[in-house]
Amino acid sequence: MSDWLAGLDRRAALRAKAGLTRRLRPRGAADTVVDLAGNDYLGLSRHPAVVEAAAVALTGYGLGATGSRLVRGTTEPHAALEEALASWLGVERALVFSSGYLANLAAVRALVEPGTLLISDAHNHASLIDGCRISRGDVEVTPHGDVAAVDAALAAAPGRPAVVVTESIFSVDGDLAPLRQLHGTVRRHGALLLVDDAHALGLIGPEGAGGVAAAGLAGEPDVVVTATLSKSLGGAGGLVAGPAPLIRDLIDTGRTFIFDTALPPAVAAGVLAATRLTRDGATLRAELADRAAAAVRRLTAAGLTVSAPAGGVISVDAPGPEAAVDWAADCLDRGVAVGCFRPPSTPDGRSRIRLTVNVGVPRVDFDRALDVIVECAP
Repeated sequence: MSDWLAGLDRRAALRAKAGLTRRLRPRGAADTVVDLAGNDYLGLSRHPAVVEAAAVALTGYGLGATGSRLVRGTTEPHAALEEALASWLGVERALVFSSGYLANLAAVRALVEPGTLLISDAHNHASLIDGCRISRGDVEVTPHGDVAAVDAALAAAPGRPAVVVTESIFSVDGDLAPLRQLHGTVRRHGALLLVDDAHALGLIGPEGAGGVAAAGLAGEPDVVVTATLSKSLGGAGGLVAGPAPLIRDLIDTGRTFIFDTALPPAVAAGVLAATRLTRDGATLRAELADRAAAAVRRLTAAGLTVSAPAGGVISVDAPGPEAAVDWAADCLDRGVAVGCFRPPSTPDGRSRIRLTVNVGVPRVDFDRALDVIVECAP
């Protein structure tokens, strides 16, 4: 065997010994597992109006966009979706990407100029971390949710262009960033604030417009919002939203926009339908909040260490990576899918299982799933 393949085998063996092997588990369309692992918070991926809108566009446009957004990939559903997202988020313009990951890479890069200081929360998603790395800015990682540390980092670099990078609701523990305080600090130092609203969009704020809107920061000229369209909106893709000059710059220079095939028109049409449902989805949001609170009560009563969710993410501590893997596997064997987070995916070295509330799951199945999680706990 070639040396490089042998090296890969050795690395795989080390990961297996540490309990860090990952596996793909294909599921069928008729899968009956109770899904508390995916991110379809509001159950819209299968909503009849969403599926119908996607089907109509699929018939009209075909399977793919056939090219990048600047060639032939921009269709009427793309334009309508961007207009609807901008209106919903209260910003001048929004730009749709084929994934939230690519949107974050583009947004960070667009805000960096020579000498820019990037101040990144320690719990930020991998896409934000990678965006900071490839941007060629100077990166300083601050302790999770620590506004004083951000203030100190900005104060130590007077006169330098700076961008503070954070999630709104964090993907690991589901907690909410102190956005209003962060924005006050950013504005005082003349910096910018970049917020990944992926896990808040659709769930909090006026009409579900996300964490930035909930903090009263919608449309502020020194705030840029990114998000994925694959969570509460039940589809795929990502967005960058903010002042019109930023969107113009991304269209002209954003490499992950220019050189990537566009989001399929059928997906854009389905997400547009989901956006309309979400803006009018107060009942869905109330049900999600009720289920999240019920889950915390049930799991805490069983003696488990549980995060306090700001949206639909609930983190439950596991004794270690192998225990987390076994816990998730035991739940799946009993018909309940939960997430499994372990190093190096966790920023603090702790292992967890992660529940994501899905109001599309019948309530009786959701309650039963909580019992299964407790019964399978290590």
